[in-house]
Amino acid sequence: MTPNPLRDFVVEMTRLSDRESEEARLFREATPLMADLIRRPDWLPRAYAQPSLERYQQYLLYCDPLQRFSLVSFVWGPGQQTPVHDHTTWGLIGVLEGAEQAQKYALIDGIWRPQAEEEMLEPGGLDAVSPTIGDVHRVRNAWKDRTSISIHLYGGNIGQIDRHVFDPNNGQVKPFRSGYALDSLPNIWI
Repeated sequence: MTPNPLRDFVVEMTRLSDRESEEARLFREATPLMADLIRRPDWLPRAYAQPSLERYQQYLLYCDPLQRFSLVSFVWGPGQQTPVHDHTTWGLIGVLEGAEQAQKYALIDGIWRPQAEEEMLEPGGLDAVSPTIGDVHRVRNAWKDRTSISIHLYGGNIGQIDRHVFDPNNGQVKPFRSGYALDSLPNIWI
């Protein structure tokens, strides 16, 4: 069979999910899989790499049938960013093209406040989120003049998980589900 980085990742991640459910071990064993996947961008189908003028796009690349993990591409138009939000599950984020900046937040006196400096992720860079290690952040395209693409691996079907957006000015919390930009998946078997 011809090498296919997306298919190979799905196969290995499925094997990992079959034998492991503990978060620290998942992070440890999934990290090299993600590093291999984001090593080069030519495997990502163009349909799942299209920016939008209105907002960043989240494209589902694969969801495990038991919803133990999902893999998505995030496509950031110039200057686009998320609100301050959580994930309520573990996740690994890797930059495929361009760069993104992440600002972590912590709840202090009832208000979500920035922690430390923004972190820059460039191609090949990885970051982790989870409720146990911190999963509230704001992410933005580091570039004001070009698209950036990141690949996200989550411990569940992230487009269907109940999550939250936080207003750092007044502490207001709003529930949301992110959904996906397309109703189709790439064919990983070709």
